[in-house]
Amino acid sequence: MTRQTWTAFVSAFFFVGLAVLLAAMPVPFVSWSPGRTRDTLGSVGSEPIIKVEGTETYPTGGRLDMTVVSVTPSNARLSLPQALQAYWMPHRDTLPRSAVYAPGQTVEDVEANEINTMKTSQEAAIVAALRVAGQPVVEMPVVFSVTVGGPAHNLLMPGDLISAVDGFNTMSQGEVTERVQDHEVGDKIVFDTIRNGVATRIIVTAAESSTQSGEPVVGISLSTGYRYQPKISFDLGQEIGGPSAGLVFALAIYDKITEGPLLGDRHVAGTGTIDPTGRVGPIGGIQEKVAGAERAGATIFLVPADNCGDVAGVQTDLSLVKVASLTEAVTAMQALATDSSAPVPRCG
Repeated sequence: MTRQTWTAFVSAFFFVGLAVLLAAMPVPFVSWSPGRTRDTLGSVGSEPIIKVEGTETYPTGGRLDMTVVSVTPSNARLSLPQALQAYWMPHRDTLPRSAVYAPGQTVEDVEANEINTMKTSQEAAIVAALRVAGQPVVEMPVVFSVTVGGPAHNLLMPGDLISAVDGFNTMSQGEVTERVQDHEVGDKIVFDTIRNGVATRIIVTAAESSTQSGEPVVGISLSTGYRYQPKISFDLGQEIGGPSAGLVFALAIYDKITEGPLLGDRHVAGTGTIDPTGRVGPIGGIQEKVAGAERAGATIFLVPADNCGDVAGVQTDLSLVKVASLTEAVTAMQALATDSSAPVPRCG
């Protein structure tokens, strides 16, 4: 073997090895692609996805799909060829991993955050739907978190609505804080709470603040909670996280608790976060969700107003309806239930 042949052979060997290494090496990206839709007016087995008890319900019609994005799991990595494939394939995208998963997050952190945001989204959807339907909703202070090892640990629980402190009605977070601060360290403080719809009285002994000498604390943080009569539960049949189904959840609940099928017989899909006031917020992966909805057979897609720019130029047969609030979504659905060409706000 000549020197030139040997050099070429070694060079080719190292080139192939480097190519294999690059192909197998994980890259700091994740892929997004259209996920499966789920009819929120439908059932999982014999149980409805959204169950409403404690108030009158009415028959619904059509189909109302929540849409999801299929994303690279937090415990998986893309190779360079996989990332390039996702980048070039239609209806898929490649994003920096740090844009989806915060640096330093564990798999457990990601899962817990996804579950928490889904739960928060469902609660907001319930409140927004009840309010638009004209049903009473009362704002109350609620326990947001409890300090582990603090005075209220294993006594008060996140989600407890606080109706009174020491027999005095409390309708705001500030009133709860004021009642606690009226005490001395070592005093027993009586909290009247509502936990899972059941009134409960809990006594907590105040401890001294670790940051301010002599200030009584019970080791809880507060937020705004809501009291209402109906009991509404969700069963999606699988773990789905994130807040982006809020709008569709709210529409499904509204449809169930108001007379007349909101959708007529139409197949509608959509996305968007929602807050307790009914405001619809933007989400990520809108183009993938539009593609997933079209693949599932939907004819109308509800787009958060702030996402309209993200679907500009998207080739689709779907009617892209622009909504900024739950009220706007309800009005649009009522108009489109019988006339698909009704003059409703649209993207593009």
